[in-house]
Amino acid sequence: MGLSFKTFNYIGYGIYYDIKSRLPYYKSDFKDAFNYRVIPSTIFIFFTNLLPAIAFAQDMFDKTNHAYGVNEVLLSSGLAGVVFGLFSGQPLCIVGVTGPISIFSYTVYELIEPRGTPYFPFMCWIYLWSMIFHIIIAVGNYVSFLKIISLFSCDVFGFFINIVYIQKGIQILNNQFREVDLASGYVSVMISLLMIICGVGSIIFGNYLHYFKPWVRKIFADYGVVVSVIFFTAFIHFGGHLEETTFAKLPVTAAFQPTHSGSDRGHGWFIHFWPGENIAVADVFLAIPFAILLTFLFYFDHNVSSLMCQSKEYPLKKPASFHWDFLLLGITTGIAGILGIPAPNGLIPQAPLHTDSLVVHDKYGKRLSVVEQRVTNSLQGALTFVMMTGPFLILLGLIPQAVLSGLFFIMAITGLHGNIVTNRIRYCFLDEEYIENDPSCPQVWKDISKFPTKKWFYIYTVLETLAGVAEFGITLTKGAVAFPGVLLFFAFCAKWVWPLFIPREELDRLDGDVADEFILENLAIVDIMKRKHAKQDLEKNEDIHTGMVECDSSSNRTFSS
Repeated sequence: MGLSFKTFNYIGYGIYYDIKSRLPYYKSDFKDAFNYRVIPSTIFIFFTNLLPAIAFAQDMFDKTNHAYGVNEVLLSSGLAGVVFGLFSGQPLCIVGVTGPISIFSYTVYELIEPRGTPYFPFMCWIYLWSMIFHIIIAVGNYVSFLKIISLFSCDVFGFFINIVYIQKGIQILNNQFREVDLASGYVSVMISLLMIICGVGSIIFGNYLHYFKPWVRKIFADYGVVVSVIFFTAFIHFGGHLEETTFAKLPVTAAFQPTHSGSDRGHGWFIHFWPGENIAVADVFLAIPFAILLTFLFYFDHNVSSLMCQSKEYPLKKPASFHWDFLLLGITTGIAGILGIPAPNGLIPQAPLHTDSLVVHDKYGKRLSVVEQRVTNSLQGALTFVMMTGPFLILLGLIPQAVLSGLFFIMAITGLHGNIVTNRIRYCFLDEEYIENDPSCPQVWKDISKFPTKKWFYIYTVLETLAGVAEFGITLTKGAVAFPGVLLFFAFCAKWVWPLFIPREELDRLDGDVADEFILENLAIVDIMKRKHAKQDLEKNEDIHTGMVECDSSSNRTFSS
């Protein structure tokens, strides 16, 4: 098999290797699910995926003139969960509707709506072209370029996402003042603040305090946000002066029906995308640059999500899969276009949170192993489909938009708290005596204080902050659709520009590989095989040369005799 791939310059070898190395574990991916961590992990990741998804549904509903809504987001997330849970090479990676695809979707709408271009056929062509680009990248082994992604890119991207969450929360509150009335606006602000207190408070109580037994604290950490959403959805019905206030709710439609039913979506879940009926030939080709940008986004976003759910902190044993998973992502992208739903891709922070929820600890909190299996991802995807049924859509329709705003703030605050960029910014303002003398000071800050030259730390922190702000800044402009290019630009800078002026030993302290070597080896497998075959060819040529020399010597001796 190696010779055939070698003959065609190893085209498709990355996909072949992913399937070959991961397939022997497929049966155990279900057997290993008989573990006590699977049920709480399924419930946890279902809500962790569902709640942000419906918040993004509200965001896209508002900014695409009701083109996308709850059903589209639920269908996308459910499809992604089942497909990647059953067929991906890395089922720990949670795939669904993300903040970046929300930004991409409504930015495209804002750009093409004034032209009179039909939105859904145009989005379908973006996704179909992107599917082709995904396939080319996966088959051509170009996913291997992901080796340039370091902790710098992952940390900055997480920082950027959390800033976006804050923006979304503020926008939802602003809409209550602008579209409902002042009373609704002020009460919505109060509800979102109470959501922050309860949601963030439950996470602090569960993860950082030491009251009660660990299993009790774990309940608060895992389900505190979910309980907050349920409680404050009911809160607006408690009576009193709240009855005098009008609250905007999460908009829902009929079960399993598209939100929009205009002329560009006259056939339900099937988009008529062929030229001549709903879209001009020129618009088909106009979709190509948008598709290139979307492919850049998914190349970065999905693969970084996959890397983060396989990071060094988790004791994983089963092989990685990047080439096959990117091919599968391309297929789901094309399907999403034909169905008229936002394309799913890897989720941050849900993907690493999923792995974290499956970690088995000893009594001292040390990570012993991870329950690597396919059931949690598949099951949470199936449960998401269930949410598209009538009774559950009615329940979702009761959620006030103020709760969604609070949810965005909770995600942002908890995400920023754990983000290394935030912690490095914090360090710049800390009291040195606290770092040096207080035993409660986190080790990460004590380690920074031991740097021989702090100048490079401050410069690196400024670079991370500027990168995050630049990524966010472009999303505030008409050029927001190009923000994937900004992500890749800073990834290239971290690889090739920063080493030009920051000493290598300092960069090694500040940056590094995202995952363990056996995970990253998957990305380098084609290069490894090329070197292996080149070595074999060299040894073979040396053997032939040695044999010819021996043959010549033997002939000479015979002739002399």
